[in-house]
Parts: sequence; C-alpha cells; structure tokens
Amino acid sequence: MRAYLDNSATTRAYDEVAQLVARIMTEEYGNASSVHHMGTISGNRLYSARETIADTLKVDPAEIVFTSGGTESDNTAIIGAARANAWRGKHIITTSIEHPAVLESCQELVKEGFEITYLPVDENGVVRLDDLKNAIREDTILVSMMFVNNEIGAVEPIADAGKLIKSINDQIVFHVDAVQAYGKFRIRPRSMNIDLLAVSAHKIHGPKGVGFLYIKKGTKITPICYGGGQQKGMRSGTENVPGIAGMALAAQMCYDNFDEKMSALYELKKYLMDSLAERISDIRLNGPECEKGAPHIVSVSIKGLAAETILNMLSSKEIYVSAGSACTSNNPHVSDTLKSIGLDKSLLESTIRISMSTQTTKEEIDYLLDVLSSQVETMRKFYRH
Repeated sequence: MRAYLDNSATTRAYDEVAQLVARIMTEEYGNASSVHHMGTISGNRLYSARETIADTLKVDPAEIVFTSGGTESDNTAIIGAARANAWRGKHIITTSIEHPAVLESCQELVKEGFEITYLPVDENGVVRLDDLKNAIREDTILVSMMFVNNEIGAVEPIADAGKLIKSINDQIVFHVDAVQAYGKFRIRPRSMNIDLLAVSAHKIHGPKGVGFLYIKKGTKITPICYGGGQQKGMRSGTENVPGIAGMALAAQMCYDNFDEKMSALYELKKYLMDSLAERISDIRLNGPECEKGAPHIVSVSIKGLAAETILNMLSSKEIYVSAGSACTSNNPHVSDTLKSIGLDKSLLESTIRISMSTQTTKEEIDYLLDVLSSQVETMRKFYRH
C-alpha cells in the first residue's frame, strides 16, 4: 500500500485537470498573443480562467495576474509593491514564520535600503494583533503575512489584521501569501482589506509551474518581469495557457461542495491527531488545536528520533511525509517556524509534517499509524537522536 501524505508540498492533479492540460497542449496550442484563430482560442481560455478564479474570490477578473507559481507571486507582490511605494517610506513588516519566498524577498530589499520588522508569534504560531499595531510606523509601506503557515497549519488573523492596518494608514499595502489557504478557506480579499494575494496551482490539484497574483485595483506596484508586455505589462512572457486553464478548473473543483469537503477533511485530521496521541508515546503535536488550525496540516515531534530517520523509514514503506516544510527539508538549518513557537531544542530536529487533501483516505492514515506505532519504539533503541 502507498500513503501519500505530503500534500502541502504538492498535490496529485485531478484527472479532469490533467486531461484538460494535455488536450490544450496538443490541440489548442496557439499563442494567446497571436491574432489568428488558434490564438483567439487560447486568448478565450485565459479570459475564461480569469473569470473562474475571480469568482472564487469575488473580485474583478482584471485583478488577476497569472504567474509561474506562489514564489513568483510573492516575489512580485513584495518587491514590486516596495519599489513602487518607496517614495513614501522604506519600512516593511512581516512575520517570523513566513515562507522563504517572502523572507528571501524581504532580505533582497534590505540591500536596497529597506528595513524589515519581523513579528513574533505565540506558541501556536499566531501573530498577536497588538504586536502588529505597535510595529506600524509612519514610514511603513507594506505588511506581508501568510494566511496559513505551511509547517504547522497555524491560521493567521488576516481579516482583523487587514482592518487594523487600514484603520491606521489606508495607504499601507497588505500582502497575503495564501498558498496553503486557497482551496481550504473562503477568501474574500475585499472584505479582508487584502491588496495582494499569492496562490499556487499545484497545492490545489492543479499543474505545477503556474499560479496567480490578485492585485487590487489601484494598488501601487511595479513589474519585476519585463518583455513583451503581456498581461498589461504586469507580467511579461507568453502565457502558460494549458497550466492556467488547468489551474482554473482545479480551483472550480476545489470550491464545489466546499463545506462538505472541509468538514470531512477536519474529521480526518482530528482522527489522525487523536490517534497519534493515543498510539505513540513521547510525542508533541505542534500548532493550534484541530479546528483552530488549517484542515490539512498536522505537525508532530517524535522525541528521540531525527526527522530524517523517520522519513527514511516511512519512505521504505511507501509512506510519504515531510520534515517540516518541503521547501526546507533539504536545507540544513532548523525551521524558523518551530523555533518561533518555542519548541524545545530536543524536538526541533525530530519534527515531521503530515499533510492531507480531500483525496486522502482513512486507509492511508491507518497505514501510517500502524507503521509508526509498530516501528517507533524499536527505532528509539537503535537510532536515538
């Protein structure tokens, strides 16, 4: 049996998505910028995709810019907004638990003279609004905060943060990395006071290498990619029509019967968390309580064993999970998120992330639980960390 439980790293594409992408690549392969009939067909695919995605957010289709994924969307949002608003100030606020796509963008801006304030989080990985309020200054031009943390599933107070930011200074740009939240939560950028929102398709059963950036009308932002002037000059380059169409279909499918799907996913998450606590000794479940966190992420520290040892054992049984975030699993430094929540040093390198999707079955979870419960104690005797 195989148990794929690394869905926060990437998801299996829906069959319908894969079929659509293949058909467009082989039958509707015209360049969307071409004026002939095949170009028009591709252009219509882009138009339809924008409408579909915009409808999931209840925004204007013209506010959707297609990108190569979450990293490009975050880079464009942060660097583009910072440069466009630098005349007002050079202070940026973000959090200590952001994805590298955000943190690395901020570090690049330091080289251009920007100053970054990193907000701390509580033991559940949640930003305190008082800390945000106290960090805002007259020269603050941008706040970047993830919706859902990719390692422990903490859900940030985005709506309250947006309201607070705009009440202090409505010129501050509010960017949200929604890569782990889109498809798992109903997101309404307008009512949440979000100016920029980043999303990646391969987290929602769409293709890899495609994503989008919501840019609220009137937001001051400059492009960071130059060329043929596609997408009104905001993101030059020939559009990935097959990927974009696949992403739109995946988005539509994610939000069909949404409440029913999320209820079932939370139920599966609770079963996993309860069973881990019951069946395996000396573990710690990290992050918020089940219902207070994202529906698909469970972070667990297994005392006495290195995460790499656990991953190798599970992989040998065709069970696939991550050590924290997949984006940092091959990086030797210890997770900033785990350090930020105050996790005991003895557990920092003993933490794995189990991430599910609406395609995850109870049988997969039971298989994981059976293997862990039968192997952990033996492994502790021979591989104690």
